[in-house]
Amino acid sequence: MKRVLGCLMGFLWIAGPVMAQEHVPKIARNAIGRFIYQTLNDTSSAASSRVLIFPTAGYAPETSLELGVRAFSLYYANDDTLVNRLSELVLYGFVTLRGQFGAQLENAVYSDQNTYYLLGRARYQQFPLLYYGIGPQTRPGNPALVSSSYVQIRQRALRKVTQNWYAGPEIDFQRLQNVTFERTDPDAVVLPLGGRGSTTLELGGTLVYDDRKNVLNVRKGAFFEAAALRNLVNTSTYTFQRLLFDGRFYRPLGKASRVLALQATGMFISGNVPFNSLALLGGENTMRGYYMGRYRDKNLLAAQAELRWLPFAFSRRWGGTLFGGLGTVAPSVSQFRVNQIRWAVGGGARFLFFQKKDVYLRADLGITREGTGLYFSLGEAF
Repeated sequence: MKRVLGCLMGFLWIAGPVMAQEHVPKIARNAIGRFIYQTLNDTSSAASSRVLIFPTAGYAPETSLELGVRAFSLYYANDDTLVNRLSELVLYGFVTLRGQFGAQLENAVYSDQNTYYLLGRARYQQFPLLYYGIGPQTRPGNPALVSSSYVQIRQRALRKVTQNWYAGPEIDFQRLQNVTFERTDPDAVVLPLGGRGSTTLELGGTLVYDDRKNVLNVRKGAFFEAAALRNLVNTSTYTFQRLLFDGRFYRPLGKASRVLALQATGMFISGNVPFNSLALLGGENTMRGYYMGRYRDKNLLAAQAELRWLPFAFSRRWGGTLFGGLGTVAPSVSQFRVNQIRWAVGGGARFLFFQKKDVYLRADLGITREGTGLYFSLGEAF
């Protein structure tokens, strides 16, 4: 059961008219048409703030039809494009025909002179997830359907300590309530730790190197994050600590429109950790094509590479990508095995949405040995 979730309606609804012609089309003669055309042909300066709101749609067997709205806010502090970096706020809300709903706010916000950097997300959802079990060799068939109320708040409050280096505290709060496991085969899935609900609060520190100018479309630069966190509540049941790293490198190849992007990530957890806080392999950003959490365990290693044409040489606003990734999970570092590494490959289309801010709308198809995944969003996967 592959989830198709994201900006499909917005991508087709807004990009469609431009494929036909560059001049003002007949669709722009009414109010809705003018809004679509003006949004698509945004010629506002890079310094100006811009908010974009458009509908989304998706379908999955566990949710039926899903309808939602995404709102993006892109801006530079003090409208200074020479020194300050592009800040991003994304708000997303959805409902399904089965009465499920959720909301998520993501932020990557820089203050003036890039002195402070707030990076994180907050989300609430009453939404089912597929649970295949824990470990690198879980079976693809007959996953449990887990329904719950879930809250997560993860935030890093960072301050510049020297050129491009930031440091500060990190907090990760998670609460899972009203949990039910629906299993096709009751003997196939053992109820994991935290399977009846859990509350954790991790606190720690984060060190970040970041010289990217535009986090939604990096053409040159690097990003590195290392963090250490420890759970501070319900320690009688959940005593665990987490180490993680995320390294990214971007380099232009020949023409400025062609970019090579590389990423390596790792997560290492020790102690007793609830299943919803384990390291997860898959999703719209890493190992595209695998369901988010298709593989989960205490330890994770993953790497991916992506070649981007932004835009194609023959087009002013259309581009594309090719990508591939490798990843695996394990109960301990010593138990990582080469024959348990999973692969994912794919490609995607890009449309230059904010022309002055150099931000693209993306549609990606990820292919794995277990199936495919289709993803739509604003900005690159990493």
